[in-house]
Amino acid sequence: MKPFPRAEISSSALQTNLARLRQIAPASRVMAVVKANGYGHGLLNVAQCLNKNADGFGLARLEEALELREGGVSAKLLLLEGVFRGADLPLLVAHDIETVVHHESQLQMLEQAVLAKPVSVWLKIDSGMHRLGFAPEQFAEVYARLMACPQVAKPIHLMTHFACSDEPDNDFTARQVQLFNSLTQGLPGERTLANSAGALYWPESQGDWIRTGIALYGVSPVIGDCGANHGLVPAMQLVSSLIAVREHGAGQPVGYGCHWTAKQDTRLGVVAIGYGDGYPRNAPPGTPVWVNGRRVPIVGRVSMDMLTVDLGKDATDKVGDDAVLWGPQLPVEEVAEYIGTIAYELVTKLTPRVAVCLT
Repeated sequence: MKPFPRAEISSSALQTNLARLRQIAPASRVMAVVKANGYGHGLLNVAQCLNKNADGFGLARLEEALELREGGVSAKLLLLEGVFRGADLPLLVAHDIETVVHHESQLQMLEQAVLAKPVSVWLKIDSGMHRLGFAPEQFAEVYARLMACPQVAKPIHLMTHFACSDEPDNDFTARQVQLFNSLTQGLPGERTLANSAGALYWPESQGDWIRTGIALYGVSPVIGDCGANHGLVPAMQLVSSLIAVREHGAGQPVGYGCHWTAKQDTRLGVVAIGYGDGYPRNAPPGTPVWVNGRRVPIVGRVSMDMLTVDLGKDATDKVGDDAVLWGPQLPVEEVAEYIGTIAYELVTKLTPRVAVCLT
């Protein structure tokens, strides 16, 4: 018997999306971003599936990179936030892990370290995100210090991160590209600017590498858009089961607070998933769920372990039938819009109660 709720992860969809991203950015290598447990798809699931095809993997933290190495992943690994302690630098050497340098403290760690061999470094420039990275006026000095540091492999690679690339009509991204290019013109080393939105909407930013996270999983980073519009396939299907089907009379409420009342006689289905599994409590009535080939609306409040859907007066659904919360038939981007959030949050916030199954 299949577990429920479960997140079914399609290995063929992951492969399809990687191939499609190569078509979208034919001159770039693809760094598959697998931080946050592979965007909820399973860190090792995704990395092992793509190990022979992706050019590298982007991670947030050293622990994630070490887990991949222990799991047999041999591809390039890059720590997108860098390391936070000088004691971690020898682990980069031992496990062939590359690191971003975005802060003075990280630069000092390298200058003070004694390592068995130099570390490959990506210098991050703050071109407008104002979160991580060296300011443009600091760039020349920091670059010179890294060049003079014997613990840093040469050439130094260069990167930045976009603030508004998911807004295709906002020219701020073009200005970030221009600033980055002006600062780095003529310097050796590889370059990466584009995240998923950059790769899809700003081809001039694709560079030597694209760092694709959400698009790798078949999801568009742009509100109002859908991955299918770019030839991408949803890699996750979140599935649970009907655990009750019951008659419900007109004028009767359902759920905590009795905030929804039926306008006519109907049949309700109770689905075994709730905010304890990571499905948002604030999903409003009307948020769609896919049951037996059709969309049915959530009614009443989402509970910790359950939610309720209006199946309709003449429904023939039965206990044990699948209920799909999002997937190929019901894009997660659309569900996110109903809830008032972004697809990134939905796929990454699933709790350990949800079984993750690679298919």
